[in-house]
Amino acid sequence: MAPSRNRRPGFSRRAQYGLFLGYVIAVAGSLVGAVLLALATLDPPAFAALRASMAEVTTPVSSGIAGVGRGIASVPSSIGSYVAVRDKNVALQKQLDDIHAMLMRARSLSYENRRLKSLLHMREYIAGPVVAARLVSSSAASTRRYAVLNAGSWQGVRVGQPVRGPEGLIGRILETGPNSSRVLLLSDPESIVPVRRTRDGLPALAAGRGDGLLDIRSAASAAIAFEPGDVFVTSGAGGIYSPNVPVAQVIRRSRDIALARTYAQPDTLDFALVQQAFMPPEPPAPAPPSKSAPAP
Repeated sequence: MAPSRNRRPGFSRRAQYGLFLGYVIAVAGSLVGAVLLALATLDPPAFAALRASMAEVTTPVSSGIAGVGRGIASVPSSIGSYVAVRDKNVALQKQLDDIHAMLMRARSLSYENRRLKSLLHMREYIAGPVVAARLVSSSAASTRRYAVLNAGSWQGVRVGQPVRGPEGLIGRILETGPNSSRVLLLSDPESIVPVRRTRDGLPALAAGRGDGLLDIRSAASAAIAFEPGDVFVTSGAGGIYSPNVPVAQVIRRSRDIALARTYAQPDTLDFALVQQAFMPPEPPAPAPPSKSAPAP
């Protein structure tokens, strides 16, 4: 028998109240969505303040959910480590030996670098860290790429400060609240970072694409060849990002514009370091002209 077209809940009070409550919730949700859309279009500063307030409310919940998720996700890896403990110990011992050899090589290079710098009387300005905080969430499905940091203005975080992780640069602070802040990631379309190629010092610009990757464009001249594996670090130009911080690596051969992958992946990071904005050294003041002795 075909179902009846009559949608009335009958004489049940509970069914009638449930249907009425469903309609009320749907209408209220539509009204709230329309008000938020109008507020974001007509008054962006007020919408930003409302969004910051919501972030203050949801950041503790996100932190708790992220902790529970990390605990649940670590159970399979713990079981696998327990089963394959012998093979893993052998691999870790080999990795430790390789790291020890790299450490010895890095110490010798660091000593030679310090000696050359002392000979050239160079001064290096390094932006000091502000705070180390946890990345509680990051956008992965939208064209706009943001992350939420559980530190804000009460911890000394300011708009425009760079954010980096153990692997390299993550982005910069876009908005701050008392105990949370939003980070503009490198892969966001609004992000542009001055960089240079490590093998020849080629100046370039790293621009976000919105899909998790970067476009590398040469800032010196056109028709520049990019090779897979080319590494780009911050150049220090612009006064925001300190120099020599790893940014991205080219993934395929191209000319003029190269496709690159960022070193730091926010969705795999737990903690990030907020630094002071870098200020390049001022040029030396010109020496005053020497006064010549008056003729007798």
